[in-house]
Amino acid sequence: MTTVVMYASAIIAVAIVVVMLIKKMDIKITLFLMGVVLMFVGAALGNPIGGEEFASTGAMWLDPLKVIADQFKSTISSAGFIILILGGYSAYMNSIKANNVTVSVLTKPIARIKSVYILVPIVFLLGNLLSLVVPSASNLAIILLATLYPILIQAGMSTLTAAAVIATTATIVPTPLGSDNVAIAAELAATAEYAGMTTTDYVFRYHAIVSVPTLILMAAVHYFWQKHCDKKGKDSATKLEGTTSVEEIKGGTLFRTVYAILPLLPIILLIVVFALQKITGMQIDISVEVATLFSFVIAIICELIRNRNGKETLNATEAFFKGMGGSMPIVALLVAGTVFVTGLKSIGLIAALQNAMTGVQGSGMGFVLPLLLVALTALIVLLSGSGTALFFAMVPLMVPLAAAAGIPVFAVSVPMGLAGNLLRAVSPVSAVVMIVAGSVKREPLAIVKRTSVPMIVGTVFMFVLSMVLFL
Repeated sequence: MTTVVMYASAIIAVAIVVVMLIKKMDIKITLFLMGVVLMFVGAALGNPIGGEEFASTGAMWLDPLKVIADQFKSTISSAGFIILILGGYSAYMNSIKANNVTVSVLTKPIARIKSVYILVPIVFLLGNLLSLVVPSASNLAIILLATLYPILIQAGMSTLTAAAVIATTATIVPTPLGSDNVAIAAELAATAEYAGMTTTDYVFRYHAIVSVPTLILMAAVHYFWQKHCDKKGKDSATKLEGTTSVEEIKGGTLFRTVYAILPLLPIILLIVVFALQKITGMQIDISVEVATLFSFVIAIICELIRNRNGKETLNATEAFFKGMGGSMPIVALLVAGTVFVTGLKSIGLIAALQNAMTGVQGSGMGFVLPLLLVALTALIVLLSGSGTALFFAMVPLMVPLAAAAGIPVFAVSVPMGLAGNLLRAVSPVSAVVMIVAGSVKREPLAIVKRTSVPMIVGTVFMFVLSMVLFL
């Protein structure tokens, strides 16, 4: 009877979460609520709420709320703090218009390239680079539609080719500034095996060796697929109406150079320090939050020099702290996912899954768990258009499930994280596809036809490469 209740309650809870994802509703409260309900179910089955190490309030009905409070404190002091700092810095870069300068500087040389199809892989890779500055796929698409799309059309590129490239620009560029990478690195750092792992280590040692070759392959596939589609069907160029160009800040070469670098400065610092560590054995270690705060100080100094107005410059820094607040929903989603997993632990499901995964060890079937999780990610992303919500919810499960299956956790975290970001551009209901389709006056399915082959090829390639490297 206990087993029946465990599986029934788990299936119902997971089904509710999946439905919320597919309907593109905010799932944070759902995850919190389902986690609390599952904890009470676990208590009714005689299991401890919150795990063996949880210190009860003395009132069982208040314990789930204490689990939530404890998890907020734990998350905000680790991965949550980094995510808040990154959100603040990104907001400040927007406030001082440094992001606009970066986009302008990087996209202007595109106008000099006259070969239409050579532009395809170049724009794809450039767009992925720009996603370091503008991490939101939707926002990046809006910016590129305003700045780059007219240049591509003027160069002779077809509407659907230009739209497809723009819709796929924010994918899997390896960056320690990504909130998904921050979350999984923090989870790994809490284990004995990977104690002290930084986001930089995770990204450059494990993520990049899969994502970089995948990006290069997709750029090549984009070239041949768009060329094939253009030959197969005629598509007239469409000019955009009602779009406004991204505001440019006028200034000299020194100003444009410095302000183009500022949004990328944290990742430049992290790459330089990481390289120096490996080449020279230098002991200095710089974390994501330290690199970001240092860049923030440099940006303030640059603003003081530019404006020569201390009061105005200091008032503008308020954008940093407001940006931190704007990133709180990501932290809340991380906490909600952990609370939901705590509920699954309370009813005994995680232990059951671990026992099931243990049977895979030594059978040569270590790829089964990653394959199932990538398939689930693909299904949710295609139906809901969300590429990250499921990943954040699964972060607390990756380490124990991988350990039970006897495989490295990177064989789970890397392909699952990359699949969500890649397949977003294949979903006709994703925000980025709908924004691009509406802007160029084409049906979302017409855009998806152009994005599907490069993204699916990239997904298959990165999964196979992950299995080869990590299993």
